[in-house]
This record gives sequence, C-alpha cells and structure tokens, in this order.
Amino acid sequence: MNKDHRPEDGDDTSSALLEQVRRRAGSAQRWLRDGEPSLAKQFAAVGVLGWIIVVPALLGVWIGRWIDRWLASGITFTAALLFCGILLGGWSAWRWMHEK
Repeated sequence: MNKDHRPEDGDDTSSALLEQVRRRAGSAQRWLRDGEPSLAKQFAAVGVLGWIIVVPALLGVWIGRWIDRWLASGITFTAALLFCGILLGGWSAWRWMHEK
C-alpha cells in the first residue's frame, strides 16, 4: 500500500483528483483539435459573462423597485435585491467560466 494513501481518506479524494485530470486532459485535447479561439469568440465570451452578471442585477432592481413602491419603503428592497442579483450573477459567471 502507498504510504501517502490513508484508508480513512476513502476514495472520494482519488475520484475527485481523477475527474479533474480527465477534465484537464479533455480540455487539452479540445485545444489541440480546435486551436486558439478567435477574437470574435473571445469577445462573445466576455459579452456572455457581462449579461450573466447584469441580468440578475437588473431583475433585482426591477423587482425591488416594484416592492418598494407597493410598500412605500424607500429603497430597502431595491438595495437588498440588487445585492442578491449581483451575488447570483457573480456565482453564475464563476460556474460558467469553470465549465468552459
């Protein structure tokens, strides 16, 4: 038995590492097959990231303003939902970047 492998670690660590190696190998093979992405594809990716972040933030503002007008609460819900929208958009963008 390998002295670095501990029985209490289980196979979770090794399976996660194996999955990461497979993903990187697939990424390298795609790069060799497809080459460097064009400038248009890179601009498109930046545009998608922008929309992924902006749309939830704008929805948060829109819904927050509607609630604030309904309850006459100033900008309380607008600010809170804007913050939530930015967090959701940032998380979605992070996931999208790691899937690509």
